[in-house]
Amino acid sequence: MDNHRHGSAYDRGSADSHYGRPKNPHYYTGATYASTLVEEHQMSPAEIESYLKGYEEEDYQKEFG
Repeated sequence: MDNHRHGSAYDRGSADSHYGRPKNPHYYTGATYASTLVEEHQMSPAEIESYLKGYEEEDYQKEFG
């Protein structure tokens, strides 16, 4: 599973890394914040792996000045 759609596990991992947030596997069934949140305990191993891949592959971290 490597779905890059907005709200996907990969997308949420990438966003968490980008904004300097700690790892917290989750995703949304549709658009971020506008659909159902799926938390880590509800995720499959493949979904968690996708989140972690997005987190690790993010190469830019926002700087807060």
